[in-house]
Amino acid sequence: MKPARILILGVAVVAAGLAGVLAMSLAGRGSVVTQVQQVVEKEPTVNVLVSSANLPVGARLDDKSAHWMAWPTGGVVQGFITETDKPEAIKDLQGAVVRMPIFEGEPIRAEKIADSNSRIMSSLLPSGKRAVATEISVATGAGGFILPNDRVDLIMVRKEKNGDKYLTETVLNNVRVLAIDQQVQEKDDGSKAVVGTTATLELTPDQTKVLAVAQQMADRLSLALRSVADAREPDTKAADYLLSGDNGSSIVQVIKSGAIVTDSAPSKAE
Repeated sequence: MKPARILILGVAVVAAGLAGVLAMSLAGRGSVVTQVQQVVEKEPTVNVLVSSANLPVGARLDDKSAHWMAWPTGGVVQGFITETDKPEAIKDLQGAVVRMPIFEGEPIRAEKIADSNSRIMSSLLPSGKRAVATEISVATGAGGFILPNDRVDLIMVRKEKNGDKYLTETVLNNVRVLAIDQQVQEKDDGSKAVVGTTATLELTPDQTKVLAVAQQMADRLSLALRSVADAREPDTKAADYLLSGDNGSSIVQVIKSGAIVTDSAPSKAE
């Protein structure tokens, strides 16, 4: 073989070897991954007074019913009690009365509680409302299922003058029950039941007058329990004709021998 061909073949072999070494070197290095660390900036917090348990209406606060919890500064709204503004709030609110239900973990707002020096019932009343009691029984109080903060209608049943018919009418609509005094009664079989004998209702001044008249006129007053969904409906309706002594033109149901006969309006001359 000629020397020139041998030289060319040697150069080709060396070049091929260098190429293989270079390829293996590049493959060994691998790809370089650049990791970017994300920095999350934590939002500033402030301690907010929250409930440590479910607090019903009328409950009193103590050192076990409330505690401080870190709350995002941007989520603090007017009415929240903060440690910055009132560092001694837990101590200062000892004995305060809960006016509206507060749930565990919920911030305690100033408008949901009343000063500990206030009487419980008066502190539960919104401005302009009155608390009026009326007698009830198991039969007239929805079987004992009516509880404080429920909504009810007050139904009046009275006997028609000089007749055997009974007239029924809803004299108060969708009013809130403030309290039910409950007594434990023992049944014949030895079991015990909790029965309320008096319901205290939250009424407007005019509604209190309607109830006072209805208590004098009625043979029986009954409470009809309403759905919790009705809480947003108006609660100021009443049988206003009772305020003037006029029988009015409100439609009532006539009941005879236990059955509804017809709907009729009481006569003004009655």
